[in-house]
Amino acid sequence: MPRRRGAPVALDLILDAIPPASGAVVMGTGIVSIALSLDGQETLSVLLLVLDVLAWVTLAVLLPARALRDRPRFRGDIGLPAAFTAVAGTAVLGTRLTLLGWTWAANALLVIALVVWLGLVGPVLHRWSTPTVGASFILTVGTESLALLAAALALAYHADWMLGASLPAFVLGLGFYAFVLRSFDWTQLARGQGDHWVTGGALAISTVAAGRITLAAEHLRLLHDAVGTLKAVSLALWILALAWLPVLLFAEARWPRRDYYVRRWSTVFPVGMYAACSFVVGDIASAAAITSFARVWVWVALAVWAVVACGLNRAAIRTIASALRHHQSRPSRPVG
Repeated sequence: MPRRRGAPVALDLILDAIPPASGAVVMGTGIVSIALSLDGQETLSVLLLVLDVLAWVTLAVLLPARALRDRPRFRGDIGLPAAFTAVAGTAVLGTRLTLLGWTWAANALLVIALVVWLGLVGPVLHRWSTPTVGASFILTVGTESLALLAAALALAYHADWMLGASLPAFVLGLGFYAFVLRSFDWTQLARGQGDHWVTGGALAISTVAAGRITLAAEHLRLLHDAVGTLKAVSLALWILALAWLPVLLFAEARWPRRDYYVRRWSTVFPVGMYAACSFVVGDIASAAAITSFARVWVWVALAVWAVVACGLNRAAIRTIASALRHHQSRPSRPVG
């Protein structure tokens, strides 16, 4: 990374440790918090929400600082699909806040997420490369997260137009999924660094979005003729998403990834999303078996979150320690 004259080396080291996929920390923590809330585990859910807010604020400060400090690299970063973790993390956090009734904050986060999405979609599609990898599906995740938050706010505000706005984002997200899947490099199941889980996670967030759109349509008494179809679509997407789960679990057992990578948060997110989407589909389909699966899987999601969070803490401690060593090793300026 190019250094400005007189730039503190310690700060450069910290900013270097913030990759484009860092928004996945907010995505993963936020969705596990949502799943815990849907399970009635409000204390644990709020604890993760507090951590999620802290992570979002930290990245909201560090990412612009990185952009100002190294603009060429930042311009390269915004052309990567992983950059959409910023959109998804912001929208997922907003969705969690709607469960607390903090619609004003969720509305602000929706505006931020939409602006970032609009700023990223052009550069990402312009620089699109194939074959695609797990991180490529973040294009779908970011788009579906907008549909999810818009549907949640439509219900909270009783706003028909917001429900209508969620539908194009939902359909576009599914289109992006097909677009990415057709050139997916299947060897990523063996070689991916954790983001290969998004193959299923992208369908899982599409399931949640479809479910929230269905619930909003029922409560707002809109789309009467389409509610049955939306329920069927939600259930079909849940089945497709769940079909990925044994494949991903086999890949995890066959090719273990024991080291920590930031892309491991793209494992946390799908695992948490499997619980969240199962709670939603179990509700709209009145399927007790699906809800029972969700009540078990939410604890799997929390355990995966805890393991990856420990890896993040160790990596952060190493980065901070390295930054402090560089700071202390800088020669002091002579006085006078």
